Amino acid sequence: MTEKSSTTRSPSYELTRCVVCGGAETIEIAGPLQIREEAERLWEFHMRRLSPRTPPERLVDRVAFSQAPPWRVVRCRGCGLVYRNPVERPEELRSTYSDAPVDRDALNALHDAQTRTYHAQARRLAGLLQRRGSGLEVGSYVGAFLAAAREQGWNFEGLDVNPAVNAYARSRGFVVHDGDLESFANAGRTFDAVAIWNTFDQLSDPRSALRASLAMLRTNGVLALRVPNGECYARWRGRLRGSPPPRGVGTRPLA
Repeated sequence: MTEKSSTTRSPSYELTRCVVCGGAETIEIAGPLQIREEAERLWEFHMRRLSPRTPPERLVDRVAFSQAPPWRVVRCRGCGLVYRNPVERPEELRSTYSDAPVDRDALNALHDAQTRTYHAQARRLAGLLQRRGSGLEVGSYVGAFLAAAREQGWNFEGLDVNPAVNAYARSRGFVVHDGDLESFANAGRTFDAVAIWNTFDQLSDPRSALRASLAMLRTNGVLALRVPNGECYARWRGRLRGSPPPRGVGTRPLA
């Protein structure tokens, strides 16, 4: 994600049900004031550890975020899922990511830093398949995972809704497609692996994305998803307040 222009209008939001069980009854884990406090603490943390000469564009996604923080984080009373509510409207979410401007120096820095961390994911996929093969990364952004996968013998392609970022990834020699997952799935392509790192919980319709991903997998293929740990967040919020976290059912991701 990249920082959006200050002239961009604020996104609109809508209340949503739990994407797992469809329930509407929730317990609030953090409200607007608590989330603002978290953002301020994050800023203070990075200001202590980063050089004061760090260019502002290098702080995006570490200190400053391209999207406004969620208003509330809640837990579903039915199944225990931790998720943001309200959420951006689907058309707003797509516009946020597809229209975000790019700065090549910032993208180069993100690509180099993230490639090192993605080697572990590439190795895990190879271990599950017992081979290297072809793959599709949804939300490929600067192509960091594509680079790590290629260095380990994978033939991964990327898919992202931001044409400008895709052009950057192509300039580094990667095959990257413009568009969303549901539209791309209609092309009839199949892969040994489909990977969605740090993006699945931000999709407007995770169920459709899951069906589209499974349809593109070859026999014995692997679908790899990486999402925030909502149970960890709920417990952390409880400790921050000095009180037990809201009780829920099991461990659930943050969607």
